[in-house]
Amino acid sequence: MNVMPLKFRPVGEQEFIFCNDAGGFFRSNGAFLERYVHGDMTAEDRAFLKTNGHAFDNVSDLAYNAFSYRWAKRLHAPADLDYVILVPTLRCNLACAYCQVSRVNENAPGHDWDAATLQAVLRWLDGLSTKAIKIEFQGGEPLLRLDVLQEVRDFARQRFDKAQFVVCTNLQDVSEAAWDFLSSEDTFVSTSLDPTRALHERHRTSAAAATEQFLRNLARATNDGPDRVSALPTFDLDALPDPREVIDTYACFGFRSIYLRPVNHQGFARKRFRTRDISAVWNAYVRRFVMTLVEYNATSERPMEEFYFSHCLRRIVRGGHDGHVDLRNPNIVGRDYVVVDHDGSFYPTDEARMITRLGQIDLRMGDVHTGMDCTVVDALNAEALNLFDPDCVHCPYQAYCGVDLIDDLSRYGRIDLPRHLTDFCQRHTALFDLAFELLYSDDPKVRRSIALWSGLDEMDPELTKVHQ
Repeated sequence: MNVMPLKFRPVGEQEFIFCNDAGGFFRSNGAFLERYVHGDMTAEDRAFLKTNGHAFDNVSDLAYNAFSYRWAKRLHAPADLDYVILVPTLRCNLACAYCQVSRVNENAPGHDWDAATLQAVLRWLDGLSTKAIKIEFQGGEPLLRLDVLQEVRDFARQRFDKAQFVVCTNLQDVSEAAWDFLSSEDTFVSTSLDPTRALHERHRTSAAAATEQFLRNLARATNDGPDRVSALPTFDLDALPDPREVIDTYACFGFRSIYLRPVNHQGFARKRFRTRDISAVWNAYVRRFVMTLVEYNATSERPMEEFYFSHCLRRIVRGGHDGHVDLRNPNIVGRDYVVVDHDGSFYPTDEARMITRLGQIDLRMGDVHTGMDCTVVDALNAEALNLFDPDCVHCPYQAYCGVDLIDDLSRYGRIDLPRHLTDFCQRHTALFDLAFELLYSDDPKVRRSIALWSGLDEMDPELTKVHQ
């Protein structure tokens, strides 16, 4: 019998999590680890491994084929380009302290699409092969160019079989024409709602009246239910609020998902806030937040999740969960989604256009006038997987994890830093540690939340195997 290579990591004082390359996992103890490492496994050990997909007799049997299928399901294969981020303007009517896109003032000239760029964008969209598309309008404040948003949406509706639109707006000043635009069933709103009212006012609106105006607009946007509105907080590491206060802030608008995000190491934000060497503080806060959610969900009729922790959890319990562009393997960029900047330039990601603006590295991929050039990005994509990384190959979480080379470039100016030294690795290791701790918890409160966050009615004991 052939045993799949197993990678392991301690959980608690005497237990270990064992994972194979396809993401199969179980918990066992130090005694089994000794037997496995020294090749002294018992008949019971071998039977357990074969029954649970960690061993096979030969490469033609069903067990090996099933393992190969599960392994392949863990890999992200880019499809047609069907997700487009459009930036018709960099102008903004706010001056948020931790702006990551290096926006310009509302009246600054020369930072919008001109007529020629708009027409070039439409021609480029017309040439895409996909039949369904998602278009996200970013900025700046995209509602300052409602005319462009309208023209793009009108075109996409008639060009594609299915089109969905997201407007990333600060919801500060919304005209009746804009409300009419946002009311369409195929159009969604993404906005920023900082952890507490006081923090939102400190970092974004700067005045009580402006804060009240935003909160009224957010209430109006969610009036028909929050399903078509998403709100994202930004957390200052030096002013982390009590998790329950954040949960209550989001719950009062009907939101059931919160995406914890520390200040990004991009744009203006990196100059004003602590964005490096933050993993220990941030990981402790995320853990505290998740455990507060567990307590909240134990009694709430409308349970809530932390989006990214739930995403990581789902990547553990089943393959193929790679719709979120921040965590994929391989994390190929510039293929199934791209960004068109305010000057018509193509970028592989939103973060890539930010570090290009800072002058770190030019990740521009041509423009809508001259066409797309993926030469630089293709060279980057050759390293955009963790399968052969000398650190990742020993990590039990390799099958669930990925890479973020753009973040590495932003933080360190290189992509070959030993993986365990990167912010990406330190944050995700802590998330997966917490996920496995909760997966194997016997606490009914924990099991209720874990089932909800995994997309299950209840936790099946077959998911969390234990071998003695």
